[in-house]
Amino acid sequence: MIKKSFALAAASATAMALALASPTHAAGTAAGSTITNTVSVDYRVGGVQQNQVTAADSFVVDRKIVLTVVERAPIGTTSVSPGQTSAVTAFDVTNSSNETLDFALGVTQLSGGAAPRGTDTFDVTAPLLWVDNGDGVFNSATDTQVSFIDGLAADATRTVFVVANVPLGLATGAIAGVTLTATAREGGAAGLGATITQTAGANTAGKDTVFADDATGGNTASDGAGFARDDYTVAAAALSVRKLSTIFWDPVSLYAEPKMIPGAIVRYCIAVENAAGSAAATNVSLSDTLPTTLAFVSRNAADGQALPIRVNGGLTAPGGTCDPATGTTGGSNSGQTVSATLEDIAASGAKTLLFYAKVN
Repeated sequence: MIKKSFALAAASATAMALALASPTHAAGTAAGSTITNTVSVDYRVGGVQQNQVTAADSFVVDRKIVLTVVERAPIGTTSVSPGQTSAVTAFDVTNSSNETLDFALGVTQLSGGAAPRGTDTFDVTAPLLWVDNGDGVFNSATDTQVSFIDGLAADATRTVFVVANVPLGLATGAIAGVTLTATAREGGAAGLGATITQTAGANTAGKDTVFADDATGGNTASDGAGFARDDYTVAAAALSVRKLSTIFWDPVSLYAEPKMIPGAIVRYCIAVENAAGSAAATNVSLSDTLPTTLAFVSRNAADGQALPIRVNGGLTAPGGTCDPATGTTGGSNSGQTVSATLEDIAASGAKTLLFYAKVN
């Protein structure tokens, strides 16, 4: 009787070497790779080792397209001021596919409806897309204004900035929501690659394409595209201004019970107030041109009392008149015009301008 013994090897040395040399990525083995697995059979006949018998099988790894678009950390709205230009919000686009791909980018506005942090109430203007140079900080000198990502490698992430302008006249709390959409395109060449179509039907011998993106965040599953939303929230100052006049002196009653007669001196109080919950108002400047029936005065000629312009004073009470004992000497006048620059006015704060004029 002839006895035969068989030994089955798990894989050939060549196949194992290839496996060890191939890097492991979250995206998996690169699309288009050929995987070959070889089996070896050893046996003896009559105690004599015979020639090894082998068989090999090969297949091509198909392309699995997975991408994500997310609001870039730290998560939160972009606080903007009315009239601000180049307001930036940021997203991260990640290619979790097993191949380098291009990504077509698009930005749309919600124009009403639910934004991530409230209800969309206005649209930003002239939104543009910029692809980050890798430092994660928007800089128009080093980043690229473009509508696509060119050649994003497997497992790589690129930051995309939406840069837009904010209209004037908006109140605190107004929200503009924006959506960034990325769609997978063919990679490997300069410029935006061709549209990708998912392979229909059964597996073929070549490199097939499978859309494996999911429905996270309201996305449509298996469409080769992804989107995320972010928003701009307005932090505005809500300034109000009041101008009050008080009779200070007249040439008949002097300081006792003065009346608004020709030659009288009037003290003007201009109060600028910022509403509660508003953003701080900065670089606040005032200009007041007197009519010809009045003349600016800095001194009472009758008794020599100095009557300086005073700025950044307080109020006698909330909603009251200027407190003439507060503030500092400042401001200026040129002919009939009195001008001044006030300090920043925080929410619920007030700053004043006080000056004197004579009735002609």
